[in-house]
Amino acid sequence: MEVYTIKDIARELGISTSTVSRALRGSYEINPETKRLVMECAERLNYRPNPIALSLKGSASRAIGVILPQIANYFFSQAINGIEAIAYNRGYHVIIFQSQESYEREMANVQQAMSRKVDGLLMSLSSETSDVTHLQDVLDKNVPLVLFDRVSSELNVTKVVADNFGGAFAATEHLIRSGRRRIAHLTIQPWLSITQERLAGYRAALEQNGLEFDEALIRYGTFGPDEVGPMVDELMHLDSPPDAFFTASDRLAVGCLQALRQRNLHIPDDVSLIGFTNLNVADLLDPPLSTVVQPAQEIGQIAAERLIDQIERKLRALPIETVRIPTELIVRRSTRLEAVKL
Repeated sequence: MEVYTIKDIARELGISTSTVSRALRGSYEINPETKRLVMECAERLNYRPNPIALSLKGSASRAIGVILPQIANYFFSQAINGIEAIAYNRGYHVIIFQSQESYEREMANVQQAMSRKVDGLLMSLSSETSDVTHLQDVLDKNVPLVLFDRVSSELNVTKVVADNFGGAFAATEHLIRSGRRRIAHLTIQPWLSITQERLAGYRAALEQNGLEFDEALIRYGTFGPDEVGPMVDELMHLDSPPDAFFTASDRLAVGCLQALRQRNLHIPDDVSLIGFTNLNVADLLDPPLSTVVQPAQEIGQIAAERLIDQIERKLRALPIETVRIPTELIVRRSTRLEAVKL
């Protein structure tokens, strides 16, 4: 297999090797059209930077650490695809760690990543993480850190997230417009940013449509496969049981779907069901699951771009901020499509 270099790209496009090099690094000095042409040519020639050679030019390891709860989670697997695509094209290795939703393991992951001298960290917090002192220690050592999806307001870092509030608002309002009035919300630990934002969107949609927020319809849990059934039982035995379920993730929605069917409740005739993430099998379920699309790959790409920009300390690197990526509501049969006014 022929190995192409920067010189080959420069020759192909009729530009200098220094222009190609700066375009591949994402330099602000190169205009967007030239960057696009260089990236397209690099992809066509299957050009890949040599991280080892690049690392010899300085003290950088040309590696970034990615710490996330679980690779098996569809959202995080897609986010990794986005992260690796950007890192690979910009000459960085990616070292992936799983916290398995454990705070203790997350701290160990951070220590291991630091011992490997990574140039920066991309992180999504575990469901047990409420104390972020271990991450402040990373910042105190001047190691670049970018958070994505599950983030902390206590850290002054760039955060890349979906529009959780807007997505939850759209999902809840969709249920209301389809005639539902008692909408239960199944979610995860209350201290997580995604929990708070999605709950806030759910509540705002109720209140803006003249419906009272009822704490009795909220259930907090984890991602345990056996915990959704008891939650459904509690809710359906209320004096005024729910006529719809909005879950904070599609994994919870799948558990809810199973629990409802086991209790001979028909979807959407008896209750409607909508999730959040757009699991890759959401349209194959029976009935196909309405959901909010969380743009995982785009979140991963932007997070990686922001981290590498910080590592390379560009003069015009974007300031620390929270980047919110729009979500999209996908309506399927689990919420009775025919009743929705589009």
